[in-house]
Formats: sequence, structure tokens, C-alpha cells
Amino acid sequence: MSFGQRVDTPADARAIRTERSRILSELLDHVPDLADTAVAAMRAEIPAYAERDAAFIADVHDQLIRHYRAKLGALLEERTLCLEDIAFTRRAAMRRARAGLALTDYIAAFRIGQQVFWAALVARTGPTWAGHEAALGLASPIMRYSDFASRHAADTYMEFQQYAAAEAVRESRDLLEILLAGEMPGRGPQLAAAHAHGLGSRTPMVVMTAVLVGSAPDPDARHAACAAIARTGVNGNRTLSVVRQSEIVAVAGLACSADPAPLCDRLQSVRDTLLQEGISLAMGISTVVTEPRRVPRAYREARAVIEFLPEDGGVAALPRITPFEYLALSADDTARHLVDPRISALLAEDRARGGVLTATIRAFAEADLNLRAAAEQLQIHHNTAQYRMHRIEERTGRSLRRISDLVELLIAIAMQDSMPLPENNPER
Repeated sequence: MSFGQRVDTPADARAIRTERSRILSELLDHVPDLADTAVAAMRAEIPAYAERDAAFIADVHDQLIRHYRAKLGALLEERTLCLEDIAFTRRAAMRRARAGLALTDYIAAFRIGQQVFWAALVARTGPTWAGHEAALGLASPIMRYSDFASRHAADTYMEFQQYAAAEAVRESRDLLEILLAGEMPGRGPQLAAAHAHGLGSRTPMVVMTAVLVGSAPDPDARHAACAAIARTGVNGNRTLSVVRQSEIVAVAGLACSADPAPLCDRLQSVRDTLLQEGISLAMGISTVVTEPRRVPRAYREARAVIEFLPEDGGVAALPRITPFEYLALSADDTARHLVDPRISALLAEDRARGGVLTATIRAFAEADLNLRAAAEQLQIHHNTAQYRMHRIEERTGRSLRRISDLVELLIAIAMQDSMPLPENNPER
């Protein structure tokens, strides 16, 4: 049936929106059936899928259901898809790679799944003009979903394939053990592996360790995280990254400048991306070492600094921590008990109220005891800053203009920062 040119009126827009909602809701009600149809098509068109066992096919069926529901959820809510919506993709891609499935077959299966979805949508448009317009309007967001999801799936699949290829080479594991013993291989396949990762006897290096947090250990998640870390190298080199019992241990060579900042930024980005995909890590990064004999020390540093992180993980990078901050973070109970109770009480109360007094102390120190500069940094009036100074001095018995008193306050603040927030704190 041919529909003539329609005038875009509010009534037309409402009719199209109603049809859009109807089509998507009907699809949502039949997601398992769509998955059945897609699995059958994959097995008919892709020999590698036809040969797989029941467990593999059940996993594919589950992934189709997840993809269809994620796509329909985004379309019904009229929002942009994000990585969190398809967090399951990374582990699924890893399972396909570990099963020996070719990337071309994996992408072909993804394409068939999208074709089945589109065919089912078109079949539900109905005979009305509004139904056809609704389907046309859905074409663009569906294509964006397919592009976003397939690109992410392919990237993670290739990432794990590269990691698995390196992991299968015994020399990589042997190289790590040699480095952790404080040595550098002088010849043989381990030396070739060191060169492949940009590591040499004079290469500036950092050591990283990472552990899964927040849930029961998941070997698949650990290997997926290890594969992601392996891609964080600088100067075009891959990071040597190995699953070693319950932890991931990695060694990365740096540029001649020995600046670890770019690597720390990449590792932070990897951790954030993995968190969106349901994989939570606690990651420790050592200081820079320039000799193989210091690698064992760097490994101990990386493991120790993880203890500074909260229970939900994060990245603790020693290159980003000043000696002052490290001393505060590593303070034991005795050091905390040495803090004047008046200071502890003020800081605890101020923390619960938003931390304005703590911010004032920090700003005053950063401004080299210049109150006007501190007020400008805080974007408050000079008199307000002066009032806060008096309040701090009255409550603590410490003068911010006396260096020893200011240092004592800053140490107390740094130690407080290392403590978790109270459960009922509004900052949570």
C-alpha cells in the first residue's frame, strides 16, 4: 500500500510515537522467540556454529536475549546506548575466543542476530502510515546500536585473541618470573620475549599488580582484565601481563623520559572501562625502576599500595603520590592516636558538613600562607576566609600561620582522607 505525503502535525507525531511504542513492546514480549530464530539461522548459515555443543549454543542464546533486551530498553527509553548496557559483551567475546571460534564467524553471527531483529520489527509495522514511519524512524538508532555493539565486541574479541596468543607462549611467563627474581635474560627465547615487550637492562619500568574485588573470583573476568592491561603499553609496545595465581602481574617499559604519567592514565582508563562492564579491580602501580635488580622491590611496592584502596577497588599509583601523602596513607593506629582529639573532632565534623574548613586549610597551605590568594582560590570573600581561620584556631588550638601547627593539621587531614566515609555520609 502506498501512503501519500503527510503533513508533520502534532497528531501525526503522537500517532508515530504510539506505533513506535507498540512495535517495541511487542518485540520485548517475544525476545526468547527472536533468540530461537537467530540461533537457528546461525547454525544453518555458519558451519562453525552448527558443529558446537549444547552448552555453547545455550550461551549464544543467552547473549542474544541480553543484546535484544539492551537494545529494546534503550529504544523504549529513547536514550543513547552506553558501555554499561552491554557489559556482558567482553566476557562473551572472551569465551568465543577461548573456544577457538574465528573472528569472521563471530561477526557473521552478530550480523545474523541483527538481521533477525530487523525482520521481526518490519513484520510488526502493520498497514498504517504511522507504523511505517515509526519503523523508518527506528532504523537509524538500530544501526547505531549495531555499529557500537559490534565494534566493541570485535575489539574485545581481538584483544583477547592477542592476549591468548601471548599467554600461550611459555616464554612470556618465564620472562615475568625472571624479572621478579631481579634479573634480565641474556639470551634465548626469554630475551626475545623481553625485546618484544620493549624491555631491556636499561629500560625504565614499572610493575603493576591487580586483583578482582567485590565478588567471588571469576577466572574469565581475571583473564579479560589481564588482556585489557596488556594493551596499555607505551611506545607501541605491549605490556607484559600475566595471570599469576589469584592476581594479575604486569611489567611495562617506559619511554626514555621515564615519565609514568601516560601509562598511569591508560591504566586508570582501563580500570574505569572494565568497571562499566562489571569487572572491578584494585590496581597498584610501583615507582619507576631503571635496573632489573630493583624489579622485586617494585613488585612489593605495587602489592603494598593496593592496601591503601577502599573495598570497592580503584587505582593506587605511587608515581602520583607524594612522600607526604604516602606517609599519611601508611600511618598505623599509633600515628592516628597521636592526633590531638580537638583536631580529630573538628575534621570529622567538617567532613560531615562538606569539608569547607578542610578546604580552607589546604588552600592556605597551597597559597604559601597568603590568605587573600587562598580566598581567591576558594572563590570566597577575604573576610569569610578570615572567619574560617579564626574558627579553626579556636577549635583546635593551632595557628595556621605557625609552620609546625599547619603541618600537624595537614598530616591529620591526609590521614583522615585515607579513612572510609561513614555509611550515612551524604558524600557517598
